Amino acid sequence: MRLILASASPRRLDLLTHIGVTPDAVDPADIDETPLKAELPRPYAARMAAEKAAIIAARHPGCLVLSGDTVVAAGRRILPKTEAESEAYTCFELLSGRRHRVFSAVTLIDVEGRARHRVSDNVVVFKRLDRSEIDAYLASGEWRGKAGGYAIQGLAAGLIRTIQGSHSAIMGLPLYETRALLRAVGYPCG
Repeated sequence: MRLILASASPRRLDLLTHIGVTPDAVDPADIDETPLKAELPRPYAARMAAEKAAIIAARHPGCLVLSGDTVVAAGRRILPKTEAESEAYTCFELLSGRRHRVFSAVTLIDVEGRARHRVSDNVVVFKRLDRSEIDAYLASGEWRGKAGGYAIQGLAAGLIRTIQGSHSAIMGLPLYETRALLRAVGYPCG
C-alpha cells in the first residue's frame, strides 16, 4: 500500500516517524481554509482534514491518503494561522493566562476510497504573559504560519502552564489516532 501525506507541514512528516511511518509521497492540498459562517472550531478542523484528503485521494487513486488539520480555539473563536506579527500579538494577548482548546483532526482515505476520521480535543493553558515575554516570542519569528501564533515544540513551551491531551496533537498530528487509523486498514506502524 502506498501512503500519501496530504500536508505541506514538516512537523506532520516528522511526527509520523515517531510511529515508524514514512509516507511514499507528500502531496499537499491547496484549499480555501476560510471557516464557514458560524462554523465551530471542532467541525472546522474535521472539515479541513477531510477536504484535503479528498482532493489528494482523487489525484492518487488506489493509495492511502492521510491528512490533518490543527485549529486553535478561544471559546467559539477560531484563531488564525498567523502571517502578520500584529495577528500573533493579538493571539498572545487573547491566550495570556487563559485556557484554550486545540483540535487536531486526521482523515485517512483507504485504497477503496472510504474515509475515516478522528479529532483529538486538547486543552492548553498559557501563563499570564507580560509585554516583554510576548515581544521576545514575536522577535523569534516562530509564530509565522502557526495556528494561534505559537508552536508548542518551540519557545512557547516555556510559556505553557499545563496541557491536557496529546502533545503530538497540539504539535499538529494526533499520533494515537493516526496510528489506530493506519493499523485498522492494515498499514504497518511502530
